[in-house]
Amino acid sequence: MTYLPADDRYDSMPYRRVGRSGLRLPAVSLGLWHNFGDDKPFDVQRDILRRAFDLGVTHFDLANNYGPPAGSAETNFGRHLKDDFRPFRDELVISTKAGYGMWPGPYGEWGSRKYLLSSLDQSLGRMGLEYVDIFYSHRPDPDTPLEETMGALDTAVRSGRALYAGISSYSPERTLQAAAILRDLGTPLLIHQPSYSMLNRWTEDGTPNLYEALEQVGAGSIAFSPLAQGLLTSKYLDGIPEDSRAAANKSLDAGQLSAENLRRIRGLDAIATGRGQSLAQMAIAWVLRDRSEGTPVTSALIGASSVGQLEDSLAAVRNLAFTADELHAIDEFAVESDINLWASALEA
Repeated sequence: MTYLPADDRYDSMPYRRVGRSGLRLPAVSLGLWHNFGDDKPFDVQRDILRRAFDLGVTHFDLANNYGPPAGSAETNFGRHLKDDFRPFRDELVISTKAGYGMWPGPYGEWGSRKYLLSSLDQSLGRMGLEYVDIFYSHRPDPDTPLEETMGALDTAVRSGRALYAGISSYSPERTLQAAAILRDLGTPLLIHQPSYSMLNRWTEDGTPNLYEALEQVGAGSIAFSPLAQGLLTSKYLDGIPEDSRAAANKSLDAGQLSAENLRRIRGLDAIATGRGQSLAQMAIAWVLRDRSEGTPVTSALIGASSVGQLEDSLAAVRNLAFTADELHAIDEFAVESDINLWASALEA
């Protein structure tokens, strides 16, 4: 059956400007890190993508190595795009990244010009696209000059294979350096994609911190893992379910479910209940909260394994406001919890 998106798809989702650019993103975007590889039924993927677009999610975020196997998320998304979303391509923001291991040999990961541009060409082929809207350096490369990595992003934009350039998991200092290089090349840094949640607050540390650095250069941010790989949901309040990421050791180590972390999660859940939200909804809303200083988060990047989970997460946009008392109560539990799987990239 031919897919026809909902007529009211733009009525309930807020859209936020990305830094000082002309682009706006939905407050909540959908990431295809999990659940869109060959291990997930194709019809379930289709239902999630269709429902997301019906509810105003216009941004789909991928990377070359998403799967399993690596590359399959892009291949599957390309099929969904062809079947359902091709007529609506100009309503979509599609992003991809390169930086982690993708193929054997010395040119299959990190940040060289050869790897980044070869990977982008492969990604475009898998998705059946002429261009992506955002192309990211997925992580900094300690052994490649930053000028080379940023030069590759500049080439991607100038060649028409990408509209905007982004970076992910770069420290504030490296972010400022990368933005300066891109500015001199004539391709401004659009966006930074850091991990950020109530249990992973590294972006708020340092002088300048990441948000202050992004404010300086006029770039936006999109926070991935706002639910802390699933910790900030009701799933683990009473133990580890058999079908959970922790049980499968899939981007969430069961060791992260320490007694102290569970105490924090239960404390946050009680606050969410008082707000009339699920814990996941409050966690997403908190990432998107207003800030007195620094660039606010442009969009929260979520995953979804079912339509129901997607709908629950997207309902967060119904209440993005926090009182000072609520923020103070949250801060008692929302502290660093040693769950940042990407911390080593910041040391590059």
